[in-house]
Amino acid sequence: MTHPIVAVVGDVRASLKTVADVNPTFMATDDKAAALTELAQAEAQLAELRLRIMADADDLAAVIAAKDVAGWLARMTRTRVADARADLSLAVALDRHHPILAAAMREGDVTLVQAQVIHRALVALPASVDAEVVAHAEAHLVAQARDFGPRELARLGRHILLVVAPEIAEEAEARRLAELEANAATRTRLTMRRLGDGTTRVSGRLPDAAATRLATYLEAHANPRKRPADDEDGQSDDPFARLPYPRRLGEAFCALLESLDATRLPLHGGDATTVIVTIPLDSLRAELATAELVGAGLVPGDELTGELITAAQARRLACTAHIVPAVLGGDSVPLDLGRSRRLFSPGQRKALLIRDRTCRAEGCDVPGTWCDAHHLEPWSRGGRTDVADGVLLCGHHHHRVHDTGYRHDRLPSGDLRFHRRT
Repeated sequence: MTHPIVAVVGDVRASLKTVADVNPTFMATDDKAAALTELAQAEAQLAELRLRIMADADDLAAVIAAKDVAGWLARMTRTRVADARADLSLAVALDRHHPILAAAMREGDVTLVQAQVIHRALVALPASVDAEVVAHAEAHLVAQARDFGPRELARLGRHILLVVAPEIAEEAEARRLAELEANAATRTRLTMRRLGDGTTRVSGRLPDAAATRLATYLEAHANPRKRPADDEDGQSDDPFARLPYPRRLGEAFCALLESLDATRLPLHGGDATTVIVTIPLDSLRAELATAELVGAGLVPGDELTGELITAAQARRLACTAHIVPAVLGGDSVPLDLGRSRRLFSPGQRKALLIRDRTCRAEGCDVPGTWCDAHHLEPWSRGGRTDVADGVLLCGHHHHRVHDTGYRHDRLPSGDLRFHRRT
């Protein structure tokens, strides 16, 4: 007798065959929107069902002598083993540890990609966090999945303890960052190899903070495309023989970045090319606390790691490097200029970058360094050149905000949602 799940899946495929020849060109706009939304929810439900079966399908591996069901699935469905293993890891987690997330997928409220992001965020929580806090974190992230995509969820996940357990969040995050920075120091490397075709391959592994600064400086020279920097050929004269040469070269590169004068770089985003460290005044004074770098925003994988550093490193960089410290709650550049000037000042642009990070059009992730400062209340109608009345918009959305063919609403989050006028 056919199992009900197999029968239902067969019915789903049969139903899809009935629309196989339907041409979407003739669909109304509302019908396209409804179909795409329903299909996304159906995909989430099918993914949850597939994962639920995978979590209890170890017996399939023995059929072809595979290591696990992921190996069986990759072979029988002609998919990548790495993808199948990632799915198996999520399947086991949903089955044993994440009942709220599994239920949300079953209802079609959380997509597979969102579930993977939430799972990674929960796994990254410190081992000292108790089960009740983890459950609260899971419930909160699942609720946020109704409004945010994978990239935003990843950022929320990195700071989830601030929401569900603020009393332990700062210390736990600071300890985690201290471990990461110590690990980064031992793994720092930089190597160069001639390829024989007139070019040299530069391969490196740098701390996240240094990589962010490098991306920020390179981005200013070739916005929006990056161009490899020219390398100088020379002999190494390093007296520290006790360290491997690639590590010494990597550390020298980091030191070079800290000595680079940002004021000598091209103007970028309407201001001097600048990396900014933001930190609350109380955290700056604390022994164990965190700060955040605001830089390029274009390093792939940013949603997984973020740009946090320890307060100790922030204090050192503020003393030795050409970095702008933005101490929240302490003295700062005057930001609100009212009607005294038409354009936003460099200090205001820095404040907007710290606050907005990216274009504030809903769903747009263009880095803030590429954006224009826009008056929410037009200057021509009495708007003020204040940070509170300003917002960063990319070139595309800055044109749309002045396009009479569109209207826009400001959401509670501060983002702008655009609607085409009918």
